[in-house]
Amino acid sequence: MISNFFPIAAFFAGIVSVLSPCILPIIPAVFAYSTGKGKLRPLAIVLGLSLSFTSMGVITSIFGATLTAYIGYLNVFAEALLVIMGISLLLDLNIFNIFGNFSALANPKQEGLFGGFLLGLSLGIIWLPCVGPVLGSILTMVAVSGEAGYGALMLFIYSLGFSVPMLLVAYSASFSSSKLLKASRYGFPLKKITGFVILGVGLYMIYQNHFNGF
Repeated sequence: MISNFFPIAAFFAGIVSVLSPCILPIIPAVFAYSTGKGKLRPLAIVLGLSLSFTSMGVITSIFGATLTAYIGYLNVFAEALLVIMGISLLLDLNIFNIFGNFSALANPKQEGLFGGFLLGLSLGIIWLPCVGPVLGSILTMVAVSGEAGYGALMLFIYSLGFSVPMLLVAYSASFSSSKLLKASRYGFPLKKITGFVILGVGLYMIYQNHFNGF
């Protein structure tokens, strides 16, 4: 039943992720240099970002497929991880700060479309401290599925939800940093709602896998 709503949830999760106060206000800075170097450069950045997220889905799914013989243990790991991710969102715990050291990889002044594409690829890693709990929850679900195609599709849908607001900001002159800072405040309640949903999914999996027969 949950899987039927997963594509919609993945798209919504992408939107919630980009509304994070540590992402949305700095998007104009990311694109400020880019739009001056060509109208297609923001698309190249988004394409690189989408490939980064989609690759994570494929790799995670393949990893899950190699552990099908241990699906029971994988389910327990997934349940625990979803509960932890949900709680981290509710309590605003930054459990992915270790990846913040990768920020030096991003260079918005890399020239051309290919430079924009590489920037997008690096942003997928750099923004992990901000999107980690939400993205990690989706990766956990695709790992349990063990299907690379499914994992790629779900993370591509997630990247679409992530990319649409970014492109709106890139191609609209009406979005200033101050306005985006105000808009990012909506990310806080959405983040809490997402935390409740992820926690609920984790608890539902625990019930289905361990207590449904009682």
